Amino acid sequence: MAYADKQLKAREIITKAVCGKGRKFSTVTHHVTPPHHPTSILGAWIINHQYEAVRSGDGIEVIGTYDINIWYSYNKNSQTDVAKETLSYVEHVPLSYLDPKHRASTEEVSAESTQEPNCIEANISSSGSGVVIRVEREFAVELVAETKIWVATLPGADDDGKEFEYGDDGDFEDLDPELLEDGDDEL
Repeated sequence: MAYADKQLKAREIITKAVCGKGRKFSTVTHHVTPPHHPTSILGAWIINHQYEAVRSGDGIEVIGTYDINIWYSYNKNSQTDVAKETLSYVEHVPLSYLDPKHRASTEEVSAESTQEPNCIEANISSSGSGVVIRVEREFAVELVAETKIWVATLPGADDDGKEFEYGDDGDFEDLDPELLEDGDDEL
């Protein structure tokens, strides 16, 4: 008997699955005051980035720190120094997709820095005593939890080593492979 001839039933299964996703790109501005009044900025970079993810309201918060190092000249470009400052941040990433039927008590959240914090601009402040730094960063977050799914089952089917026929009549030989979808689309 072909598979298509049997009556399908459904069964509810509880499983762990990705129940929420989100992504956020942001540009932030920091003000750093070096010990000397800078004459010019020679370089700025970010190191020692660390972060963790926690569930918060309608999204996930990424809580982290990084060190900003600014190489600058002072005293009319006659001397140089490096100003170092550790900065903390909290980035709220909203969930663009969330399964409303997941079990909240089983939630596990994670974040991935898809673009590490990077200094895109560093200028001397208008007062001349500090440095204004623009930093860009991006995070992708996921929420994994238990949820219910429905699967098709065959009533009375025993797994006794029988192979099922799926009703392949060879009707697929005329399909144009160019029309087939990739299957990598996100939900």
